[in-house]
Amino acid sequence: MPKQKGERLIANNKKAYFDYFIDEKFEAGIELHGTEVKSLRLGHCSIKEAFVAVEDGEVVIRQMHISPYEKGNIFNKDPLRPRKLLLHRYEINKIMGQAKIKGYTIVPLKVYFKDSLVKVEIGLARGKKLYDKRQDIAKKDMKREAEKDFKIRNLR
Repeated sequence: MPKQKGERLIANNKKAYFDYFIDEKFEAGIELHGTEVKSLRLGHCSIKEAFVAVEDGEVVIRQMHISPYEKGNIFNKDPLRPRKLLLHRYEINKIMGQAKIKGYTIVPLKVYFKDSLVKVEIGLARGKKLYDKRQDIAKKDMKREAEKDFKIRNLR
């Protein structure tokens, strides 16, 4: 069976873009077991409640839910177990330095297959205030109205 080429999205964290300003993005590999990969191929993954922490010089993703593979029986692992992210040392040092600055956090943005490897895109983020969120909502509404007007004009 030939390897798949390109990117295929598994899970997306849209709420992260609404709640945070994403300053910098990193692509990380993830340490998984066989049945977890099979479950991901079926699209059974959620990163809505997930967060990234730096522990003992390693970057770990917590609360990422990968449903147990139905045919995996005894080989299935805990769906919410912490999983190590695979990054270069200089990237880990950069993330650790920025995370110590007040107001910065590390959030998972999406999980996807790149060729045949599972990757996680994490972002270095600052929290948004309520007025920032209102501005984003207003911009989306204006864009939606403009698209609606454009569509109406083109139908005539």
